[in-house]
Amino acid sequence: METVRRAVIDVGTNSIKLLVADVSRRDVWPVHEESRQTRLGKGFYATHRLQPEAVAHTAAVAWEFVQVAREKNAETIRIVATSAARDAQNPGDLTTAIERVADMKVEIISGEQEAELVFLGVTSDSKLAKQPLLLLDVGGGSTEFIVGHGTHKRFAESFPLGTVRLLEKFPHSDPPTPGEFMACRDWVKDFLSNEVRPKLEPAIRREAKLETEAGEMELVGTGGTTSILARMEKKLDRFDRERIESTTLSRERITAHRKHLWNLPLAKRKEIVGLPKQRADVILTGVLIYEMVMEEFGFRQLRVSTRGLRFAAVMPSTPLKKWQRT
Repeated sequence: METVRRAVIDVGTNSIKLLVADVSRRDVWPVHEESRQTRLGKGFYATHRLQPEAVAHTAAVAWEFVQVAREKNAETIRIVATSAARDAQNPGDLTTAIERVADMKVEIISGEQEAELVFLGVTSDSKLAKQPLLLLDVGGGSTEFIVGHGTHKRFAESFPLGTVRLLEKFPHSDPPTPGEFMACRDWVKDFLSNEVRPKLEPAIRREAKLETEAGEMELVGTGGTTSILARMEKKLDRFDRERIESTTLSRERITAHRKHLWNLPLAKRKEIVGLPKQRADVILTGVLIYEMVMEEFGFRQLRVSTRGLRFAAVMPSTPLKKWQRT
């Protein structure tokens, strides 16, 4: 089967990410990966309008990433935008800015499309296609919950629960006070109980009945928060996919990390090995979301995957109407 070098640029609420990979069907071999925080969602949730400074910063990084993809000899490039772009009243400001500076079209994907890509990307790892999974992708503006096994996805939905969204909703002192923590925690707990559980719990039960011989359902987290937690757990000062994906975090360890992080000022969090300085603010809400999901749905362990949307977005089996030749 022919191998093709493809690139995808993922424009998220908190950061913009680049993956250049050699691809053959569902096999993806990363050649180059890069992430830059542009905080597209900053100041967004009060007005539901993307702010000019964040748009300009994001467009400039998109242009840089297009140049990198070309330098790495990517044959095609795809640009996808997620939560903040799809929820905005002025998404055209972003797409026009990127198209103007990078000369590339932007595809704003729905929450359902995002969940589909996350599932395809994570299950491209054969080790994660052997038992029922609840996949959790916590982003800056949304969180995708996906239930499935192997190539069969039973449930997928995107919810308005994200790290930047929570930071905007619950601003805090430095370090956060106990009252500020409790306000954020209680809101997440109520959201999971009232908005997520009524939809997710029946899907988990159905999967358990269908896959009784495949073993117990496993919780798998993908995205920046879980990769950072794995790096913190193993004290990794750089990204190491093999070691990160070998990490399983118990609920007790997630809680321990949450307690430690929420009790430190920002300057001290920036000194933690494995925690990128630019993510030292959003890690607070990210770890809290995972802790609350594990508590709400009774999961004792969290397995980490570095695969997700971008791995699937470079696969030839996904919609290619926005692929653009370099």
